[in-house]
Parts: sequence; C-alpha cells; structure tokens
Amino acid sequence: MLAVDLGRRFEDAGAAAIIYTDIERDGAMVGPNVDATAALARALSTPVIASGGVSCIEDLAALKAVADEGIEGVIMGRALYDGRVDPAAAQALLSAQALLSE
Repeated sequence: MLAVDLGRRFEDAGAAAIIYTDIERDGAMVGPNVDATAALARALSTPVIASGGVSCIEDLAALKAVADEGIEGVIMGRALYDGRVDPAAAQALLSAQALLSE
C-alpha cells in the first residue's frame, strides 16, 4: 500500500494530522525525504507532520521551504539528542515569517 493510499484512509477516518516517517531515513541522519513528504501533503487535505532523517538545521530549512504544501510540523529525535540541532535555532528558523517580495 502506498503512503498516499494509507493517508487517505486515515483522513477518511477523521485523523487530525498524518505523521509521515520514511523508515529508511529514520535515525539514519541522512536528511528527511522532503519530496515524498511534500507529495503526500499535496495529496491530502489533512496536515502532514514530517518525521525521520532530520540531521541538521538545513534539513529543517528544506522542509520549511515546502511547508505551504501542507506540511504542518516536524519531529526530530537524534539530531536534538546528539546536539546537532540547537533547539533555539530550530525554533527561530521554523517560527520566522518568509520574506515577501513586492
């Protein structure tokens, strides 16, 4: 079963959000699967939370760049525990408003 099909089943059941974890990347510190996460978010009306693979602040920036496609949040584990991502820097990045061009 594809992640989109499973996501739609949970969406139809009334899930408030879908956590998408690429298990090949989870804990591997190789970066999240941004493309697959964004594709899932575009296919659903339910918010998607990215999980798996975040290893640095740049990974968070990559997810934030596609957040308007329906990615509502991100889960980090090892990157925080190992000190690779500073929680204050992550919060500042993810809370910052995108600059708007005129």
